[in-house]
Amino acid sequence: MIETATGIILRTRPLTETSLIVHWLTPGFGRMATAAKGARRPKSAFAGRLDLFYVADFSFSRSRGSDLHSLREVKLHETHDAIRGDISKLQQAAYITALVEQATETETPLPEIFELTRGFLKSLCGPNPRSQYIFAFELKLLRELGLEPDLDETNLTPGAKKIVTALLEGDWQSGARLKLTGPQNQELRQWLHGFLIYNLGKLPRGRNAALELI
Repeated sequence: MIETATGIILRTRPLTETSLIVHWLTPGFGRMATAAKGARRPKSAFAGRLDLFYVADFSFSRSRGSDLHSLREVKLHETHDAIRGDISKLQQAAYITALVEQATETETPLPEIFELTRGFLKSLCGPNPRSQYIFAFELKLLRELGLEPDLDETNLTPGAKKIVTALLEGDWQSGARLKLTGPQNQELRQWLHGFLIYNLGKLPRGRNAALELI
C-alpha cells in the first residue's frame, strides 16, 4: 500500500552507490526514513528533489520488516535556497534539525514540532540570522515537549525573563525585532545551554557554532 506525507528533509546519507537514505520530519508520521533507490544516478527521477531542509509532498511504500521505507515520488514545495548560500544560516538550520532528531522519537506524530521547524526555516531565509531565532526555537521546542521552564524558579534577571516570555509567546517576526544587549545574549545562551542539557541529557555539537557566527 502506498502512503503519502508532507515532510522536511532533516538528513540524507548514501545507502548504496546509487541510492540514498532520506530522513524526514512529518506531521502525521513524525520522524521517518525512506530509501530513495537510484537517487544518486544523474538521470534519476529524484534528481534535484532531495536536499537538506527541502519541504515536499512524498509517497512511500511501508516496509514490513524495518523502519526504512521505500520512497516512491517527491513533489517539492520549498527549497530554502537562502540557507545554503549563507554559512551562518546553514549552521543554525543544521543545529535545530539535529536538536529535533535528538529530542524526538521516530514514527510518532509531531504536527506542532513540524510546523515549528518549518516556520524556523522560513524565517531563516530572511535578511539576517539572529541569536534570538535559536533561543526562540529552543524555548518553543521545550514547550512542545512538555518541558517549558518555570521562570519563577530561575535566577534569570528581570530583563532576561521578559525576553524569554516574548520569545515564547511571539512569532518569528516579533522575535527578530527584539533588541538583546550583549550581557542578555550571553545570559540566555548560558542558561538555555544548562537547561537543555538538564532536560535532554546532551546537546548537538552545532549549538556553539550556530551562535558564534552571529
